[in-house]
Amino acid sequence: MVRTVPVSLPMTEDDARGLRAGDLVLLSGNIVTGRDRIHKFLLEQKPSSESLPFPLAGSVLYHCGPIMKETEEGFIVVAAGPTTSMRVEMYEHGVIGGCGIRGVMGKGGMGDLTRQALVERGCVYMHTIGGAAVYLAERITKVLGVWMLEEFGLAEAMWHLEVKDFPAIVTMDAHGNDTHREIEALSLERFREMAGIRQG
Repeated sequence: MVRTVPVSLPMTEDDARGLRAGDLVLLSGNIVTGRDRIHKFLLEQKPSSESLPFPLAGSVLYHCGPIMKETEEGFIVVAAGPTTSMRVEMYEHGVIGGCGIRGVMGKGGMGDLTRQALVERGCVYMHTIGGAAVYLAERITKVLGVWMLEEFGLAEAMWHLEVKDFPAIVTMDAHGNDTHREIEALSLERFREMAGIRQG
């Protein structure tokens, strides 16, 4: 049976370790976005928490390059679908360790380095809905700020966003459970069974 867990951000380590693979979470609070260039910058430059315009500790880092619209009142989010998380696998373990984030969110799962960092640091990976970028944008209630906009551009900048009941599923938890690996193993087993039936 799937648990539905409302999660208030920022999260503590205990909050993150209390989540399990398979939990449906509804995130409320502040999250940040980050794609390749932000991850590379955070890992290589290691900015201090004092130099960042908003706190990362306890936050969720969303693998997303949102489509933004600038209005007289400021930026609004038009679409906010997840990007493929594996593209930042080479950076994520260092970012988790260096920034104190408690959640990573995107699509498709991540690899062994990230899995180890989740366990060691008390962090979870969450898979959110691909192909529902406008729906997810509607769960964003406010754009709180942006960092590295001039340097990296709209899609690669880090956006600080307020969300309400933002949906995701924990697929990699802080206890080493990994739904992506389980599904891959099950699929391979079924494929072998089917191949054996055909050969027989």
